[in-house]
Amino acid sequence: MCGFAGFFDTDAVAYDRTAVLEEMSEAIAHRGPDSAGSYEDGAVSLGFRRLSIIDLAGGDQPIVTEDGRYVIVFNGEIYNHRELRAELEEKHGIKFRTNSDTESIIRAYTVYGERTASRLRGMFAFVIYDREKNSLYGARDYFGIKPFYYGEFDGALLFGSEIKSFLHHPKFKKEVNPDALKMYLEFQYSPLKESIFKGVYKLTPGHYFKYENGKFEEFEYFKPTYDPKSRSFDNAVKLIEETVAESVKYHEIADVEVGAFLSGGVDSSYIVSDAKPVHTYSVGFKVEGFDETGYASELCRILGINNEMKEITPDEFFEALPAVQYHSDEPHANLSAVPLYYLSELARRDVKVVLSGEGADEFFGGYDWYIQSGASKFYKKLPMGLRKFFAKTLGKIPQRHIRKFFTSNAERVEDTYIGQAFIMGDDEANAILSDEYRSSLSYRDVTRPYYDEVKGCDDLTKKLYLDMNLWLPYDILLKADKMTMAHSLELRVPYLDREVWALARTLTSAQKMKGRHTKRAFREAARSAIPDGWAHRKKAGFMVPFRVWLRDEKYSSRVREVFERDYTEKFFRRDELLRLLDEHVSGEKNNARAIYTVYSFLLWYEQYFVIR
Repeated sequence: MCGFAGFFDTDAVAYDRTAVLEEMSEAIAHRGPDSAGSYEDGAVSLGFRRLSIIDLAGGDQPIVTEDGRYVIVFNGEIYNHRELRAELEEKHGIKFRTNSDTESIIRAYTVYGERTASRLRGMFAFVIYDREKNSLYGARDYFGIKPFYYGEFDGALLFGSEIKSFLHHPKFKKEVNPDALKMYLEFQYSPLKESIFKGVYKLTPGHYFKYENGKFEEFEYFKPTYDPKSRSFDNAVKLIEETVAESVKYHEIADVEVGAFLSGGVDSSYIVSDAKPVHTYSVGFKVEGFDETGYASELCRILGINNEMKEITPDEFFEALPAVQYHSDEPHANLSAVPLYYLSELARRDVKVVLSGEGADEFFGGYDWYIQSGASKFYKKLPMGLRKFFAKTLGKIPQRHIRKFFTSNAERVEDTYIGQAFIMGDDEANAILSDEYRSSLSYRDVTRPYYDEVKGCDDLTKKLYLDMNLWLPYDILLKADKMTMAHSLELRVPYLDREVWALARTLTSAQKMKGRHTKRAFREAARSAIPDGWAHRKKAGFMVPFRVWLRDEKYSSRVREVFERDYTEKFFRRDELLRLLDEHVSGEKNNARAIYTVYSFLLWYEQYFVIR
């Protein structure tokens, strides 16, 4: 696990390129504290920071081919690099100088060219410079595990693992993107291709790019599609057992010790039971109903492995928020980023690599918000016009749960579902935004292209597809990468493997979910490795008692102080923010999620526009 930063700029005399590259690389030193490297030639400058995991002695980057034509910087791990290496040696006579997976990529490129990304099994973001053509080729992995940002500013192409490196380039123009701010308020993360920094873009997962003659072009090499197969439930369970076991084995490949994150849920418990690492790590809170660490420690007692646990105090939670926002690059309001930040700090005391359970919910149907009650299924048999009439008639009654039933069932899933974190609607977002930052962009503008690609599928498949393309890469995986790398820790996700996906895409919706039972086949497969109590425990995730703490004057006053700062009015109507806070503190309403989303943005803005 590493990080890179670089630029392509034909303007040779405008600034000290070497000094700029050093500053850009130093900004991401936390991604790779073990060593640093650089390459400069003509228009291209490549900087690299290394966290040594594979081939500790010979894997330094950038790597240059013997003829000097190709140069690579690479962030990630390629789990099939040994098989790829053998193929290149036996079929193409290629000689290797190192045992690193980085060299396997660049050697593959000399044979397979633009098809290289599709031959890789792992998590990756990389750039290859072709000195002869004076061009770049790069790619991002299938599911967006590793980040890749780019942007063109005054004739210079900037690219790298983190946006914060761009701040050190003299041509970078730092500006907030109004459309991205509004969508962030609704999704709790930035779901647009263009980031919160105007002009900075994310390379789409499953895509590669070419940059030549000043033209940046992006191409798709992988697209998640569904192809349900007719097989028995028991056969599906057996295939999951075999595929997960194989993936875990691949993800354990390293020249250093591999630990694991462990909650009390099925996803991480399954991985830990398969891998049986020496060290596991858990975090929780001293608030009833917000702590699963007991389940984690009990599982480790049964398995006979070590578990390190930390309880996070409210003071620690609030103290970490500025650092969490800084390391996130873009404002991020998933509360679980903070416990993940502390969890990563805890694990890094012992290991450089951890396994984690991200991706199982999106592949196998694990979230409670995928569930459709029996009453809803029955009600939705009524004509849409009649359901809309009931929603309009009963949409203002005091009983919230009854009101929600009628209003939510009067729309198609395409019109209502944007993922777990629907913080606020279009009108609500514009109501708190200043005139300058209001936007006509709607959340439906973001979700519609994805829904259009799965027309005719059932509602579960539509939700899964949307989450695969938005929630997973831009929320779950973003915080996973940024919070672990903040502490120089590599996170590996065995469920987010191309072979696991090849199986998951063939499962039927009934094998994923039935009634209120989520991840049906997956949970049954997990029973082969873990006790029933863990295999069938209801999903909880990193539960954070922010709504509880916010009613304590000690913490509400911290939020209030930020809401009352001068720069807040640039983006928001301060009176509306204070109203939300007062309503929550008094117990009149639960506005915690909206408050935290705004608060996180303001802390992010402070880090990037006030302090730096």
